[in-house]
Amino acid sequence: MANIFSSIKNAYNLFKHVDFDKLEALSKKVDLPKMVETISSLDEKQIQGMMKMMGGSKRKKELPPIEGDFYHLGDEALKDEDRALQLKVRAFLEAEVKPIVNEYWNRAEFPFEIIPKLAELNICGLTYKGYGCPGKSNLMEGILAMEMARIDTSISTFFGVQSGLAMGSIYLCGSEEQKQQWLPQMQKFKVIGAFGLTEPEVGSAAAGGLTTTCKRVGDKWVLNGQKKWIGNATFADILIIWARDEADNEVKGFIVKKDNPGFAVEKMKDKMALRIVQNGIITLTNCEVEEVDRLQNANSFKDTAKVLQMTRAGVAWQAVGCARGAYENALDYTRTRKQFGKPIASFQLIQNHLVEMLSNLTAMQTLCFRLSQLQDQGLLKDEHASLAKVFCSLRTRDVVSKAREVMGGNGILLEYNVARFVADAEAIYSYEGTKEINTLIVGRAITGFSAFV
Repeated sequence: MANIFSSIKNAYNLFKHVDFDKLEALSKKVDLPKMVETISSLDEKQIQGMMKMMGGSKRKKELPPIEGDFYHLGDEALKDEDRALQLKVRAFLEAEVKPIVNEYWNRAEFPFEIIPKLAELNICGLTYKGYGCPGKSNLMEGILAMEMARIDTSISTFFGVQSGLAMGSIYLCGSEEQKQQWLPQMQKFKVIGAFGLTEPEVGSAAAGGLTTTCKRVGDKWVLNGQKKWIGNATFADILIIWARDEADNEVKGFIVKKDNPGFAVEKMKDKMALRIVQNGIITLTNCEVEEVDRLQNANSFKDTAKVLQMTRAGVAWQAVGCARGAYENALDYTRTRKQFGKPIASFQLIQNHLVEMLSNLTAMQTLCFRLSQLQDQGLLKDEHASLAKVFCSLRTRDVVSKAREVMGGNGILLEYNVARFVADAEAIYSYEGTKEINTLIVGRAITGFSAFV
């Protein structure tokens, strides 16, 4: 009798939780008795698997952290204080730059409000000794270039022009008086600099084909010509202008102030990449520059090349940052985006794309780490920097392309933070020496033959 009452009680409890309308609807679609018989024949493990597939498990899956430094190179290579600086810069970029960058990129405008905050980080002129500069390693500088480009390549480019090309020209080629006059102010962003080498008709041929000329007249120099693609040009206080001396045909450098008579600049428009960078076309019409503003230790293109060698390593690091930003945003997207009831990160083809991206990214990082080590050891050669520029700019193209691919149509929308990297990778591919020119620099080093025209 007790068993009968127990069975009745269990049946009552079961019926309380059964939706008979749904049960009737289900019976019209399937052979209900057969389905009950099949399910009742499953063992416990099979039942658990079926319940998990039906969403019966409420436990949230814990996913691994999103980390572009897969081999933990930063953890191993940096001292504690440098690692803390890296994380400080990353936090600044995440909090101050990332929320506004798409808006400014879309409008092709520069967020001037971040400049005082950048100054507070005390990272400008990072590797220079003296003049208010921190005097840290080239490896640290490369990692910070990567951190900036990981959020936005335009901001990294602005910083590279200021800290690398403009300050670097004065640091490597200026007199002691020029260094004392300009570097401390530039380090604090009180003076903004630009670097004018490329011309409307002269890019790769800058070594011997500059059309901008300079001519000494008494204690002054008269400059004539045009410069193109000059980052920061529209708002820079001083511009480093490289020109060919009419007297000896050698390339010389000048510190040109924005209010110099004969100096004019026009903003370039309609760019598809690095839209935040304010590139300008500079026109010099009998522009007079005092002899004291000529870079006293810049007497040929070999001196210009010293600056380019130093900054080319930084561009390779920028490529790493651009690729890392695209990879990390794409990985995050695939873990939350669902199709067919599952995150697309669980699909084999998506995982294949992600692993290919990470492989390229990790190879780029290890190459750049070794490049910066050579730089810190005083062993860096042109071909070392050129190989890194060639490889990293090529692989970045691959990474951003796959990042856009795994995101489908959303990959071309700014709000998903990958389209910007796709576009900006094209600028990295070309500036600071094209793939072809850098390839020939490496080719000359390994064969002993120069294939330049």
